[in-house]
Amino acid sequence: MTLGEQVLKVRSKNAGPFWVTIDIFCGSPEVYQRIMSQIDTSRVAALFDTPLQLVRRFDIADLHVIKFSIPRPVVQGSRSDRDMHGAQWACLLEEMPL
Repeated sequence: MTLGEQVLKVRSKNAGPFWVTIDIFCGSPEVYQRIMSQIDTSRVAALFDTPLQLVRRFDIADLHVIKFSIPRPVVQGSRSDRDMHGAQWACLLEEMPL
């Protein structure tokens, strides 16, 4: 079963020109607790080919949200940027098997 099949929504967006933020909306305290224990920050770092020490994780219990902030491989809007809004990053995490 994938992460996207277990949660309400996975969304990504810009967090400035150098970072992307990926939000996992769990929808309930039960799902939040289960996903928190299943998703490991090192797996997320490996998925996005990012050094673990650069991945920032925020567990927001009151909102049942897990958030990851990851540095963009290229600066937003640069010639090499293929996802100016950061919207495509969520797909990789959503399809990750748990």
